[in-house]
Amino acid sequence: MPDFLLPRAIIFIRISASFVLFWMLHYFLLSEKVEKRDLLKMALCAVFGVSINQILFFEGLNQTTPISASIIWTVSPIFVLIFSHFILKEKITSVKVFGIMLGIAGALMIILSTGVGDFRLNNLFGNFLIFMSSASWALYLVLAKPLMKKYDSLTIMKWMFLFGFIIISPFSFRIAVSSSFAQIPFNIWMAILFVVFIATGFAFYLINYSLKTVSPNINGIYMYLQPLIASLVAIILGKDKLTGIDLIAAVLIMTGVYLITRQPKLKNPQLPVT
Repeated sequence: MPDFLLPRAIIFIRISASFVLFWMLHYFLLSEKVEKRDLLKMALCAVFGVSINQILFFEGLNQTTPISASIIWTVSPIFVLIFSHFILKEKITSVKVFGIMLGIAGALMIILSTGVGDFRLNNLFGNFLIFMSSASWALYLVLAKPLMKKYDSLTIMKWMFLFGFIIISPFSFRIAVSSSFAQIPFNIWMAILFVVFIATGFAFYLINYSLKTVSPNINGIYMYLQPLIASLVAIILGKDKLTGIDLIAAVLIMTGVYLITRQPKLKNPQLPVT
């Protein structure tokens, strides 16, 4: 992007292929009905988690740099914390705030070690789109939490990507069909397939499945592991070297994740009856 496909063409391929994938899997593996009132909630999740999030992110990334986008997306768990407080009535504790700050610090250390973000005026609109995309994703995590307690993740993905496909089609179908698919080389097709089936289908399913057992705050904090894992993969593949910054960042991120995910001790634990 944009050498072979424009942002909205990628979005259309990503969402339409995922929509077909989840409907096929649900047809063969699961039979679960959804209440009509919950379909509206799933449609709302599709607006924030699929449509707005994807359009803003890809359009923003096309108008700014990957490093700038990575930096801006570190605010996503903060949005999750705020939305969880007002929608799910979860408490904002000092431990959670401190854990998020440690995660941000560790993620920024890794991101900035590869270069400095570009926040010049000509990239301002792209950066703003990335910022709003992170807020949209955070709101989706919070809205999806109650649904995950009621339905199977595959059922929610089925309906969510259907609604997402309906919403994004008017904005992306013409751009997608006018793309020069015959000129796309094999390695780019492999990248597209990875984005569709692994980074979208598989990843979305795991993210939603996790919401059955953990809070959106815990789900969001794991985002800080992305730059750490990317660095480790690069080191394993021989494309990067382990540095002191990587080690310090890893400690900060893992400490932040631990603080957010740890369960508070009960003040008056019940003793077992003998």
